[in-house]
Amino acid sequence: MIRRMDTAELGAAGVARALDRPPSAVDPEIHRRVGEIVDAVRDKGDLALLEFTERFDRVRMTAGELAVTPSELEAAERAVGETTMRALRYAAGRIERFHWETAPRSWRMTDALGSRLGQEVRPIDRVAVYVPGGRAAYPSTVLMTVIPARVAGVREIVLVSPPSADKSLNAAVLAAARVAGVTEAYRVGGAQAVAALAYGTETIRRVDKIVGPGNLYVALAKSRVFGDVGIDMMAGPSEVVVVADESADAASVAADLLAQAEHDPMARAVLVTDAGELIPRVAAALERQLVALPRRAIAEQALEANGALIRVGGLDDAVALANRLAPEHLELLVAVPAALLPRVRHAGAIFMGGHTPEVVGDYVAGPNHVLPTAGTARFASPLSTEDFVKRSSVIEYSRSGLRAAALHLATLTRVEGLAGHGSAAALRLDRLDSDGGKGE
Repeated sequence: MIRRMDTAELGAAGVARALDRPPSAVDPEIHRRVGEIVDAVRDKGDLALLEFTERFDRVRMTAGELAVTPSELEAAERAVGETTMRALRYAAGRIERFHWETAPRSWRMTDALGSRLGQEVRPIDRVAVYVPGGRAAYPSTVLMTVIPARVAGVREIVLVSPPSADKSLNAAVLAAARVAGVTEAYRVGGAQAVAALAYGTETIRRVDKIVGPGNLYVALAKSRVFGDVGIDMMAGPSEVVVVADESADAASVAADLLAQAEHDPMARAVLVTDAGELIPRVAAALERQLVALPRRAIAEQALEANGALIRVGGLDDAVALANRLAPEHLELLVAVPAALLPRVRHAGAIFMGGHTPEVVGDYVAGPNHVLPTAGTARFASPLSTEDFVKRSSVIEYSRSGLRAAALHLATLTRVEGLAGHGSAAALRLDRLDSDGGKGE
């Protein structure tokens, strides 16, 4: 069911190659369809948006039915019940506290000659969060995408999600939207929703940035509109790498692997261990736990296609392999996880020790669960308040500072052949010299 590998036989590079999931060549026909959808919505607005919603989601609506009303948001809170609302508020509080701590702030410095330098941090005016539908409802994604935007100071936060057959959106998603601070919500999904957000329609005003995961059509549409609007990242299937030693509990390891495998048939779940005896115990635990898993068929497909139980020579080798894979989620289920942490270079989120299952990061820990996937943790970071702000450099030179820079400005503008640049500085310097240094 799940592959077993040994770096002693394949080498670390061979194991990494066996696990490699290069982006499959997307059928050019899909690219063409996405292009047509985006172009049609840009050109025809609501008319195209509604046509595609009927074609792809099999939901016929009028433009007046696209927007979610305040009364629907209130009704969603009543529908999900107080237990769910308490859980949403608990998670929201922890997410908000974490993101307040990480929020970027404006700053200034003054150099030795009195020139002041710094940055002004300003929130993006209007952002959209895409919340997938389909296999499951994701109120946690609402919290993780909306709350950092609100903490960053974004005033207009738009939610879109594909409608059900009865034109409704999931009640838990709407309840989370109310808790998180969504200011507008629309029942539309797919590439057509991305195009509407990027270019605007008669009903949906364009936004400045789009964040949140989606299917292949959503990902391709985000890629296509990038530049006309900001996007966060191209999220792929979920993935976890568990680094474990002989102290790890086999049932816990299996449960954590299945927690990722049940997401999607393309999800990746990998154990890397130096304890050979752990591998058969984890394999047996997977079999036992799969029997009772409601999404068993999905998990089995994921484990067979993208799962692996890998033996390595030691924990140093385990971390080295994890760095090669640069996983979305990395669990350190070892006796002393703090000893391995300094060696971890590439991971979206790192979960330390036996009391920290990856699922706490999905829901309630506080750090964001929108993470780089498919090896992009080599250069990308989790979604954060930084994704919802812009920075402007602020430069205020003193007279002494400008004089001190004069020779270097003259040299560099001459080297680059930009006489106008040089004149802009020289003119001010001549005036400084002519007034005898007044105002120093």
